[in-house]
Amino acid sequence: MKPALLILAAGIGSRYGGLKQLDPIGPSGETIIDYSIYDAKRAGFGKIVFIIKESIEQDFKETFVEKLKDKIAIDYVFQETWMVPDGIAVPENRLKPWGTGHAVMMAEDKIDSPFAVINADDFYSRGAFKTVASYYRHWSPARENDYCMVGYPLAATLSEFGSVSRGVCQVNENAYLINVVERTHIERQAAEVVYKNESGQVETISPDTLVSMNFWGFTPSFFAFLRQGFAIFIKDNRENQKAEFYIPSMVNDLIHNQKVSVKVLGGAEQWFGMTYKEDRGLVVKKIRELVKNGVYPGNLWA
Repeated sequence: MKPALLILAAGIGSRYGGLKQLDPIGPSGETIIDYSIYDAKRAGFGKIVFIIKESIEQDFKETFVEKLKDKIAIDYVFQETWMVPDGIAVPENRLKPWGTGHAVMMAEDKIDSPFAVINADDFYSRGAFKTVASYYRHWSPARENDYCMVGYPLAATLSEFGSVSRGVCQVNENAYLINVVERTHIERQAAEVVYKNESGQVETISPDTLVSMNFWGFTPSFFAFLRQGFAIFIKDNRENQKAEFYIPSMVNDLIHNQKVSVKVLGGAEQWFGMTYKEDRGLVVKKIRELVKNGVYPGNLWA
């Protein structure tokens, strides 16, 4: 059974200033998503599922559906604030999206195989897709709680133009994840890399720290865990308009309660992405270099 690829593409790009998931950055108008799909298809993924907002459905169809219809199976679902499991009441005045964990929940009816989760605006490199596809190549239901993650060194994931949020990881001697904590406001300050802790205080962090860039490998068992976790999240954060249900937080709870294992994989040849509008120029440059070096054709889908 080939794994599926779930692409988180419902973001509104507030820091970027627009729909960065649809921004053409390749020589023939390709988006970062195009390169992810191209790499996933070559690695052995069999299906692509997008998480989008209803407001971008038409733009999304015009950008992806027609050109990919003969290349790989494509499906999509919506993520909206009012879309919650039965029995959960949406708090009044909640406008902010619920976060990445909630986004993955939306795809439960579309996926019945192991699957990877990625961000739409991150370039992960071909090797990352190959390692996750290989990890699940001989998967069986006996491994239903056997997850994985591609890790990246923090220094390779920073933006020159502002702070970022990352899942800071701890790994044991057998390369299994033992802790992951979402850290925000990570940025370079002079010769150091710093972040803000839960109290808002600035702390230093090693640039070699392993971080999650939301490249996860899951099995269908994750959906039930998400539903249970989301119900608890709503109960604990009903009055907090800014609280988000993050994938790393859910994974951390599952690891600490010994319900799942998460293998940390290699294959992270490089990473780049578009958090801010100013990042776009560097992304365009890097894509051009990869095309020039023969890693990608000048027109992915010709």
